[in-house]
Amino acid sequence: MAIKMAKVSIENINDAKGLESVTTALQNITGVTAIELDAESSTVLIAYEDTDTSIHAFTAAISMVDYVTQPFPVDAPQNPNN
Repeated sequence: MAIKMAKVSIENINDAKGLESVTTALQNITGVTAIELDAESSTVLIAYEDTDTSIHAFTAAISMVDYVTQPFPVDAPQNPNN
């Protein structure tokens, strides 16, 4: 039981409605404790309780609002910002 961080890229998010849709989708996931959207880099940083949810839930929720995602745990080698 620990708080983890994940950074997820969101492609083609370029308007306020898109940001709002993604934020709402993520806020509705049990276990998400904080969301930080960065429209300039098209990423969202998500703090979550690892026993309640996972990266798969984030990508599914974002995909449901029609955005393409690529999840990277913050400390993962494949994270381009790591």
